[in-house]
Amino acid sequence: MKNLLIFILTLVTFSAIGQRNQQTGKGSDVTHKYRASFPVIILPQLFEKAWDDRTHTQHIEFHVKRNLDNKNIIGVKFATWRLFQPMGILWWDGLLDKVDSGSEFYPGHVRETGLGISYQRMLWKGLFATVEVLPQYKTYLDENKSKLGNGFKLYTSYHLGYHLSFGKNKRFFIEPQVHCQTWVFDTNTPDEFKVMDDKWRNYFLFEPNFYFGVNF
Repeated sequence: MKNLLIFILTLVTFSAIGQRNQQTGKGSDVTHKYRASFPVIILPQLFEKAWDDRTHTQHIEFHVKRNLDNKNIIGVKFATWRLFQPMGILWWDGLLDKVDSGSEFYPGHVRETGLGISYQRMLWKGLFATVEVLPQYKTYLDENKSKLGNGFKLYTSYHLGYHLSFGKNKRFFIEPQVHCQTWVFDTNTPDEFKVMDDKWRNYFLFEPNFYFGVNF
């Protein structure tokens, strides 16, 4: 019931956003209609370790957004990553220590891939808040990379950050931010993975991130 309530509240939020956009969208001109961006965190992974390293997340993420006006931005998000341990281990649970020790590693990996939507609201100057909803298709692999099964997860994230444009005609931008995420409807998890997930939460708090993008 709790998971269903979260999902319904998310849908209601997007519905309210859409209605407000229709009411306030009286053609506030914008310099650029579209933007594309990605999290800078995906770049170091291309050089720091082998792609198939046990703790490599193989994270790829890309956003394309449409500026409805100077306050409201909607977008599409594509993301794929590989988890080697439960996502619900928080900083104060000793997240980094558990990565180093391997004490909470899955008996393999889970690949999560999805295409979702986002809404970004400019609050004051460059300060913004974003909501993202990402349905994900999951593939479970054992340590020998043999497929164990597939599942589904509804992943949502909530961001607070600051937008800074620069360059000629403010063509480029960066968005330092912090976000929290939760996931519901996590289905068809193999028992050997589920026993690990059940030890931890279905949310993660205060993840720092840094996006780079281009306006066009």
